[in-house]
Amino acid sequence: MNFYLQFTIPAFQQKLSYEQKCIFIGSCFAENIGEKMQEHKFNCLINPHGVLYNPISIAQALRRYLNDASLKDEDLFYAHEQWNSWEHHSRYSHADKEQCIKSINQEIAAAHTYLKEVQWLFITFGSSFVYKRKDNGNYVGNCHKVPAAQFEKELLSSEYIIKEYSELILQLKKFNPNLKIVFTVSPVRYIRDGVVENNISKANLITAVHELVNAFEHVFYFPAYEIVIDELRDYRFYKEDLVHPNEIAINYVYEKLIEVLLDKSTKKQQEKILELINAMRHKPFNEQSEAHQKFKANYLARCKEIQKELPVIDLKKEEAYFG
Repeated sequence: MNFYLQFTIPAFQQKLSYEQKCIFIGSCFAENIGEKMQEHKFNCLINPHGVLYNPISIAQALRRYLNDASLKDEDLFYAHEQWNSWEHHSRYSHADKEQCIKSINQEIAAAHTYLKEVQWLFITFGSSFVYKRKDNGNYVGNCHKVPAAQFEKELLSSEYIIKEYSELILQLKKFNPNLKIVFTVSPVRYIRDGVVENNISKANLITAVHELVNAFEHVFYFPAYEIVIDELRDYRFYKEDLVHPNEIAINYVYEKLIEVLLDKSTKKQQEKILELINAMRHKPFNEQSEAHQKFKANYLARCKEIQKELPVIDLKKEEAYFG
């Protein structure tokens, strides 16, 4: 008897390898999966704007990367004793205005260069609710704890998202003809909007994404949302806030992703790297023992073997640990 639903995820016809690059942009779930990819030595750039939740802000960030469009002094505002950008996460906020804009523009320039060479772009939508400033009508990526009275809250329709991203996808493909785009919808439940409202928001995102996947050959969908909501479907796979997926859920989704995204050769390479990662977590009873020295020598040899096989990855930290 089966006590939970499992569903088949179609394998990607095109595969990701260690020789390729990828960008993750969007909600905190994009960071969770991107960090797993980085941990396993894939070449990834994660959220150059910081965490973004809504499709408008994500599109705005991608257009900045496309055009290498730096922020100007007037794009920043002062609140809570620091300078902030309406487009960026608070991790870029800084008490020094010059430092704030410098770090932001460095990331935009780096993302512009990276986007020219990248093969995979992963976009994770979190919510179709957006916040618009009352003073000028601009949408924001982060409210930075500015009083809610200064914003209007709107719900984006699936039609609006489809139109916005149909244009953006064409621009991205023109800029980088080799680019493949994978959409996901975050399984994080934005209950601050209301339980019913969250479901409406997610429905608009899912509808829009599937229309885009059907319209473009190089655009794909990975069902992270469905895996957590329908397959795991239990609060034990969430953190204490009952909103964010926990580490078990993140690992499960990541394993599902690499199962359909990597070819057999890359999966074997990834398994070898995972062995190194697990070996570094090993806590010896006696670090000076002969057995532990043999253990380290064995894994140092494996590091060198993997590095020879995959010169594009960086194993300096692992070699230093086992050396």
